[in-house]
Amino acid sequence: MKIAFVFPGQASQYVGMGKELRRDYPEAAEIFKQADEALGFSLSTLCFEGPEEELNLTANTQPAVLTTSLACLEVLKSVGGPVPFALAGHSLGEYSALVAAGSLEFADAVRLVRKRGQYMQEAVPLGEGGMAAVMGLASAAVVEVCQKASEPGVVIEAVNLNCPGQVVVAGNTAGLEAVEPLLKEAGARRVVPLPVSAPFHSSLMVPAGERLAVDLEQVVIKDPEIPVVANVSADLVLTGAEVKDSLIRQVYSPVRWEETILKLLELGSEAFVEVGPGKVLSGLVKKISREVLISNIEDKATLEKVLALTREVS
Repeated sequence: MKIAFVFPGQASQYVGMGKELRRDYPEAAEIFKQADEALGFSLSTLCFEGPEEELNLTANTQPAVLTTSLACLEVLKSVGGPVPFALAGHSLGEYSALVAAGSLEFADAVRLVRKRGQYMQEAVPLGEGGMAAVMGLASAAVVEVCQKASEPGVVIEAVNLNCPGQVVVAGNTAGLEAVEPLLKEAGARRVVPLPVSAPFHSSLMVPAGERLAVDLEQVVIKDPEIPVVANVSADLVLTGAEVKDSLIRQVYSPVRWEETILKLLELGSEAFVEVGPGKVLSGLVKKISREVLISNIEDKATLEKVLALTREVS
């Protein structure tokens, strides 16, 4: 049985994530300790105790979700859990996948995503851009409507192609205002503004990608030891150079999540384990394929379910 691991991104965070695993498993405690040391402040306290407003700041959310995901992974390894044949991560979750694949060192990754969050936040002034989820409209139709709405000074793009009937758009305020009536006219059931502070993965993030490129030059990026499907291409990245290029472009390019899962299915994945806080990706995978098994690990109860899944499919 081929099992793929997928790692969550922003919006999966919650106060208390990882606390139980840190308490009961030294492997998880070590990951949180390494994160605190790498960043120079107590990220672990922020994860376990909040406050929520601080945890939800992009520059904090990104290293917090990464660290919790890797703590879950180390616990899974320590109890003889399943071994993945391939990996993928949603947006910042791709960094978790690359650490799991041996391409990035954890300390480097946690510092990188901290900076990545800062750069993405600073690329567009607060209040001048955002994101919205579009429900009930095919990806191609959303892309077409965004192109129709775009004009000089009006930026709106499809940036998260998550699953059938769920696409996220991002742009400046003028773009978000212009596109909503057009999307509803095209047949969208709902257009829901998201509680984020910037238009992530849009072309407005190019300055953030350029700043991140400088930092990526300072770290060692190895060839992945386990296959990783990248967001920007929905295909395998095989070398360290390909990984670096994909991480730069990922900042200002769409997350092709539906295609990523389809690629993993094409490679033979029969089951998925979401490694990290929440069940966002589990829900998306179910909408992409009803036939695969999926489980998640974020605490002791879900750890038992993953181990049961492994026994079931072995």
